[in-house]
Amino acid sequence: MKKNLIKQARNALLGAIITVSGITMGANASLAESAKEPLPFINLQLRPWTVVAEKLGILKEEYDKVGISRVNLIASGAAELIGAESAAVDNGAIAVAQRMVYPATVHKANGLDAVIVWLSEPSDEYRTPILARVNDTSINNVEDLDGKIFASSRISCYFTSPFEILNKAGLPLDSRLQKGRVRYQSIDNSAAVNAALLSGAIDATAAHLAVNNAAALWLSGEVKIVGRSPNDGVYVNGAGRVSYFAKREFVDEYPEAIRAFLLAHERTKKWIYANIDEAAEIIAEGTRVPVEIAKFQITDPSTFEFMAGEHNADAARKNIKEFQAWYIANGDDILVERGLSEKQIDEFVDGRFFAGGEYSIY
Repeated sequence: MKKNLIKQARNALLGAIITVSGITMGANASLAESAKEPLPFINLQLRPWTVVAEKLGILKEEYDKVGISRVNLIASGAAELIGAESAAVDNGAIAVAQRMVYPATVHKANGLDAVIVWLSEPSDEYRTPILARVNDTSINNVEDLDGKIFASSRISCYFTSPFEILNKAGLPLDSRLQKGRVRYQSIDNSAAVNAALLSGAIDATAAHLAVNNAAALWLSGEVKIVGRSPNDGVYVNGAGRVSYFAKREFVDEYPEAIRAFLLAHERTKKWIYANIDEAAEIIAEGTRVPVEIAKFQITDPSTFEFMAGEHNADAARKNIKEFQAWYIANGDDILVERGLSEKQIDEFVDGRFFAGGEYSIY
C-alpha cells in the first residue's frame, strides 16, 4: 500500500512538472513571438513586376496585412555588377533577390546563408542565346566560335547556357582547370560586355534578351543569334530556372513577409498578362525604358519575369542536384571545387513556401 501511494505521488509530481514545463514553453514561445522586432519597412528589388505591383497598390495591400507599412523599391545603378543582388541580400539592403537558380546555387556554395523561397517552372530555348555582331560574317553558328573570344559574367546564365551549348558542340570554354576550344573572359558588367562586342574586342556573348540592355541591343538590329540552349538540356530544365532567395535569418524571423512578397508576385503576374499595354506603360515609366522595350519584356518568348512557379519542394531539390551533377561532370571549375552536398541542397530549398508548407501560396 505504501509503495502504491509513493508511486502515485511520484506520478502526480511528474505530471505536474510536465504540465508546468509545457505552460512555460508555450509562454516562452508567445513571449518570443511578441518580442520579435516589428518590421516597419521592407526593401525589394525594383523589377518590371514590382513597379507594376507598387503602382496598382498590390504590394501595399499584401504587406499591410502583415503589419509592414512601407515598401521601398531599390534600383540597381547603371554600373551595377551582375550578381550584386546577392551581396545586397547578405548585407540587408534588400530582403529578397531574384537570380536564376545556377547563380543562386553558386552564391550558396560561396558562403551566402540563404534559402530559396520560390522556383520557376522550366526555362526554354529562347531564354539565353549566344549572340554575335550582325556584321561579323565569320560567325554564323556555334561551330564558328572555335578559337574565338567569348565574354560574359561567370556566375550567371550568360555562362551556364553557352557552357552547355558549346560543350555539346565539342567546343568547351576555357576554365581555370583547363584550356578549352573557345577563349573565355569573365566580365560582370553587361554594358561593358555589350561595348566590347560591338567594338570587336570580343566575338560573342550570351544574354537574356528580355533584360533592358540586351533588349535594346537586339531590337536595334546590331546582334544576331548564333546558338540556343537545347530544349531537352540541363540549362532549360534545370540551371536556367528563375529563383527567389533570401537570407535564412530573415526568412526564419519574418516568414510572413516572404509570403506577402510571393502573393504579390502571383497577383501582379496575372494582372500584367491580362493588361499588357497598360503594364508596358507602367514598366516603361518605372524602369525608365522605352515602351517598346517594356512591352518586349512581357511578350517576347525570352521573358522570364512572369513565369509560373514550381510547386513541389522535392522536385526543386532534385532539379538542383541534377544540374549541379551535370556541371561538375563537365568541368565547371567552381562547382568542382565547392559544390553543395545533398544535405545542403535539401536545406537550401525552404519547403515552408512550397505546396503543403506552412507559408505556401499554392
